[in-house]
Amino acid sequence: MNDIYIDLIISTIIENYGSEEAFYEDRLGVSPYRWQNWKKSRGNLSPEEMQKIKNLFSDYEWMLLQKVLRQTIIYPEKRMIAVSEFRRMKTKIARQWLNIGLATVEILDTKEENNYGQYLDMRVTIHYGEWGFDDIINFRLPAYIQQQIDNEQVALLDWVNDKLEETYNS
Repeated sequence: MNDIYIDLIISTIIENYGSEEAFYEDRLGVSPYRWQNWKKSRGNLSPEEMQKIKNLFSDYEWMLLQKVLRQTIIYPEKRMIAVSEFRRMKTKIARQWLNIGLATVEILDTKEENNYGQYLDMRVTIHYGEWGFDDIINFRLPAYIQQQIDNEQVALLDWVNDKLEETYNS
């Protein structure tokens, strides 16, 4: 299995679950042994388990992941920056969509607290009016940004333009 593919998945797992263990134990229900074997291409996960991994990403993010993988094959020097490039492109695309008025941005009401602090989820969406065809980019951000937006009376769009890349990629 492609190491870059695994790196991108692990990065997203840590972003959303705080640790690999929390994901493979709580969400997938697999043993550490099976998880490590899958990561090393020594074992397979079931189709249902693989679907849970794919569901970490929106359809648009999955497509972007595939593009990043392809870039690392064409340009081997990009292998070391694949994860940061994926994250950077998510922010760049979301800002572009918003700046041309193509998408909407919303803070989802799913604030979570765990060992790693509080987080909130932000979603940038292009709506096509057809069920299941919207393009979505998700961001898990530190909860303190909600205070920045509320206290400073900064519009969410302005915050995305000014601070999303810095906050998400730090």
